[in-house]
Amino acid sequence: MITSIPSLTGGTREQIMNAAQRMIEKRSYLGFSFQDIADEIGIRKASLYHHFPTKEALGEEVIREATRKFSEWTGGMHYAPEKKLKAYFLMYRNALHAGEGMCPAGALAPGWDCINDGLRDAVRDLRSTQVRWLTGLLEELKPAGKQPPAKLAAYIFAVCQGGLIAARMTEDVADFDDTLAQLKNSLYDK
Repeated sequence: MITSIPSLTGGTREQIMNAAQRMIEKRSYLGFSFQDIADEIGIRKASLYHHFPTKEALGEEVIREATRKFSEWTGGMHYAPEKKLKAYFLMYRNALHAGEGMCPAGALAPGWDCINDGLRDAVRDLRSTQVRWLTGLLEELKPAGKQPPAKLAAYIFAVCQGGLIAARMTEDVADFDDTLAQLKNSLYDK
């Protein structure tokens, strides 16, 4: 019997997606079930299958939606490259809840061998979307004496992901901030 009252706004599919994203960020992909989602939003587990035939299909859609949102967010930035990079760092810190959660794509890495190819492809696409955007940004910034922009972009992405992991382990956003301070020093150190 379902005892919870739906606490989310939007249609059922949107509620399912939002609940799945929160659970992936907080528990990892392997740390929740369809029953957990059904309980959270107040529907029967069988109703989830109307919207998503498998957990993998749901996970893939969550990651693809994160990629779409990232592209929309970056496409709406019309300011200096330095401010764009700062916004990227703040997105990791605040929107991804450093110290409390993980990037949905990064949260799938521990179970990499347990997920299907479609879900892996979605994660890779999110990573490559961010790295491509960062590469273009770094081409504008032209940090002196640094690696090629694509390699530096991959480094920035990896450090941000690692900072989230460290902060999640300690449940302390200060660990993310310390990681980011070192990243900034490495980028701007002459």
